[in-house]
Amino acid sequence: MLDPQPDFHPVIGTAETLSAGLRRILAPNPSPMTFRGTNTYVLGTTDLAVIDPGPDNSAHLTAILGAVQPGQRITHILVTHAHLDHSPLAPVLAAATGAKVYGYGRAEAGRSPMMQKLAASGCVGGGEGVDTAFCPDIEMTDEQVVAAEGWSLTALHTPGHMSNHLSFAWGDTLFSGDLVMGWASSLVSPPDGDLGAFMASLERLSHSTWSVFHAGHGAPVQSPNARLQDLIQHRRMREAAIISALGAAPSNAADLAVQIYTDTPKALLGAAARNVLAHLVDLTEKSKVEPLQTLSETAVFRII
Repeated sequence: MLDPQPDFHPVIGTAETLSAGLRRILAPNPSPMTFRGTNTYVLGTTDLAVIDPGPDNSAHLTAILGAVQPGQRITHILVTHAHLDHSPLAPVLAAATGAKVYGYGRAEAGRSPMMQKLAASGCVGGGEGVDTAFCPDIEMTDEQVVAAEGWSLTALHTPGHMSNHLSFAWGDTLFSGDLVMGWASSLVSPPDGDLGAFMASLERLSHSTWSVFHAGHGAPVQSPNARLQDLIQHRRMREAAIISALGAAPSNAADLAVQIYTDTPKALLGAAARNVLAHLVDLTEKSKVEPLQTLSETAVFRII
């Protein structure tokens, strides 16, 4: 598989200046799902906000604390969503600094009625890397503003990759978490992920003009509005391919993934199947397809 961002190789644990008042520290957790690792952002010049402190890793904690310069202090810890590569270090960092942790809510917060039903049924699996212990000190609402000396952030509830996902707007810059990344499309895996909500979040962001997205993984997205349109079209193409395949014969998510994701490495076909399942759930809600048995991760679907 070709490297999607060959020029993006930040040094793990080093605070790199991205713009005035903004630094990025790469966590030591590279993987096929996290790319080079989790991007932790440090915003401010006196009172500092740490966005996505990352995994519970002592070396990364040391790197974040080491980025605090004389006359500075960490006053806010903001978490985009409760996945194990983004949120577990938050309470540890809070204990070390006295800062409060801000987030939308616990891991299940923001689930739609359909996703609540699927989660209760236990039939769709999911739970990839969920930080079930995450509990913010301060639960943020959509468009709530948090500010300190020299900076102001507006929380935007952008569910889809996960129901409790927040993005943080800093003027026309957005900390987009795992909703929008440049190196790959996001995993949307029910019941934590919701394809309908994901598309709505992309559409919502597309109605504003952005200068740059700083994502949870990978390099900054320098043409964010174009990237939003690419992601919307990508998902629409996937939906069309799924409907076309089901028009030929009923099938399940795993078999559809093999049929549709022809260029995807075998090791990532499991994630592809979860994305297909997200589409199938969304299409079921739209009454375009139906499962031949109880809706589950192995159910066979057909066109209505």
